[in-house]
Amino acid sequence: MSVPSLTLNNGVQIPQVGLGVFQVPDVETQDNVRSALELGYRHVDTAAAYYNEAGVGAALAESALDRGDYFVTTKLRNGDQGHDSALAAFEDSRRALGLDVVDLYLIHWPSPAQDKYVETWKAFEKLLGDGRVRSIGVSNFLVEHLDRLVEETDVVPVVNQIEVHPTFQQREVQERCRELGIVVEAYSPLGQGGDLEDPAIVEIAEQLGVTPAQVVLRWHVQQGRVVIPKSKSPERQATNIDLFSFELSDEQMDRIDGLEQGEAGRIGADPRTAEFTQFR
Repeated sequence: MSVPSLTLNNGVQIPQVGLGVFQVPDVETQDNVRSALELGYRHVDTAAAYYNEAGVGAALAESALDRGDYFVTTKLRNGDQGHDSALAAFEDSRRALGLDVVDLYLIHWPSPAQDKYVETWKAFEKLLGDGRVRSIGVSNFLVEHLDRLVEETDVVPVVNQIEVHPTFQQREVQERCRELGIVVEAYSPLGQGGDLEDPAIVEIAEQLGVTPAQVVLRWHVQQGRVVIPKSKSPERQATNIDLFSFELSDEQMDRIDGLEQGEAGRIGADPRTAEFTQFR
């Protein structure tokens, strides 16, 4: 299965569909990533807070793929924010993954009460300048966080990984990302499965002869987002990446856009108040 790539604002190519491994136990991660790679996935998204970077690294190490053939994202825990602590935490992640260079490194949450994300970003800029990462980005950043980062630092993030699904679309954040040249990457792209039961999604899937999950993921990719659906089932992994043999009509896209519920649709934490350290 061939997956197209998007070009980030620094010229790096990112596969538009990746495998997310949030809440996959480390002992299961190697098998999970192995099956995805065999199916054609070339982008794996993990994080220090997931405690499964080593499993991702083991699957990559055992594969026959050349290093340039896959893209790896990992993220900094909230408890590791700060200039020097971020640099040290990156080295821990890099060693766990078994990589010399990480393709994309993200600040996992802005954690505004700590007020460390600007100094953390300056550490990220050092990692980029040193060649230890190919690109740097953020996750869960709202407009105010993005604007402050752009005003006070030198490098614009390449990606903002945020919760986006039909019932929670964060349109204001997405629009600001477009204005700044930041690619939006959707986590929980299926609403953790909840959005798949909506009658509009089910009807469109029946019309096209695909699954509801494929409909929602296709909605994302047609709007230019990167998606990282999670599945431990090889069968679902296969359908989740099979998004490029069909297309949604303008009317179908509009119907899905119309499912927006604003804050009522949010599943995850609110970045304005989320302050967990992400340490066990």
